[in-house]
Amino acid sequence: MNIEEIRKDFPLLQNREIAYLDNGATTQKPVKVINAVKEFYEKYNANPHRGAYALSMEATAIYENTRTKIAEFINAKHREEIIFSKNATESLNLIAYSYGMENLKKDDEVVISIMEHHSNLVPWQKVTKIKESKLNYMYINNEFELSDAEIENKITDRTKIVGITHVSNVLGTINNVKKIIKYAHKKGAIVIVDASQSIPHMKIDVQDLDADFLIFSGHKMLAPLGIGVLYGKKELLNKMTPFLMGGDMIEYVYEQETTFAPLPNKFEAGTQNVEGVVGLGAAIDYINELGYDEIQKIENEVLSYAKQELSKLSFLELYLTPNNTNHSSVISFNIKGVHPHDVASILDAEGVCVRSGNHCAQPLMRYLGIDSTCRASFYFYNSKEDVDKLISALNKAYNIFKKYVK
Repeated sequence: MNIEEIRKDFPLLQNREIAYLDNGATTQKPVKVINAVKEFYEKYNANPHRGAYALSMEATAIYENTRTKIAEFINAKHREEIIFSKNATESLNLIAYSYGMENLKKDDEVVISIMEHHSNLVPWQKVTKIKESKLNYMYINNEFELSDAEIENKITDRTKIVGITHVSNVLGTINNVKKIIKYAHKKGAIVIVDASQSIPHMKIDVQDLDADFLIFSGHKMLAPLGIGVLYGKKELLNKMTPFLMGGDMIEYVYEQETTFAPLPNKFEAGTQNVEGVVGLGAAIDYINELGYDEIQKIENEVLSYAKQELSKLSFLELYLTPNNTNHSSVISFNIKGVHPHDVASILDAEGVCVRSGNHCAQPLMRYLGIDSTCRASFYFYNSKEDVDKLISALNKAYNIFKKYVK
């Protein structure tokens, strides 16, 4: 399947004359996903788990069958280990409050990397302060990687929780989470993997990784906005108390006490984003049909071309690891001496969509000694023509600002 055929699956790419390079923020949606959501509303719209009538039971079957599909997609041992959430942020907060608040003690340590998205950082700031625990950071080297020495120095016998992004949303660095998990387990810690930026691009096997928790958002992998997934080992989830409380997560409610439903319902209070779940199931079908091997083949070709062409622009500062095998689909850059917002505005005028800002990673930016960057993030429907548009727009931006840049 060539790029032209793939792009026909994405209506927005047909309706807008743009080079969409902000896939790290959200991906475009294929017809398959759009139609699945439409079909649900036209044929199966009812509240799962709420009715004994046929339509509600059909909606329940669709909802729960998608849970099974996701469990198979990431090779979870039990379907009950898949919890639906609003997004990766909610999943991480659930872990912080339901696991962290219950298991951390005074002087225990939580270790995260300096690359973490605020969603895997700010909740741990709050929880560690409340529990009088310590929040420590693993820092990157000059090649934007976590060294073995840094990992082993920071994860100690006092470490109880390790939070690590699989792929940095700023640098594109692919962290060796399997090695981190193995070492953390040796020290008696559990590990939370943020797979938001990895699962759109590579196969995830939670049993092979031996991850204790793994989270991701559907909208970064072709699914609708507002649907996320939390995977957790069954034995851990069973011991945790719910994060949100209300309808459908209870077993019995009395005037002064309540018992909770078994997994996964215990963590899914209230009416869920069923159409989002349906769309996520269709997105997984699309990814499976195309195949991760084909996705990586297409992306690697376009990314190699992008790196080659961007490296020719002497006015650019690039922030990426020199190791191509350790780098995913994100390329952050700045035109030297020009604010990223100004650059992004000119690129937008040329029909090129990139993100500018701190990318919800202010501690990383501060550590790098910068305020913000432009970020081009690619997916399998991007082409070399998109790269050419980016290069052309960057040259135009530089020509506008060069007389002001020292």
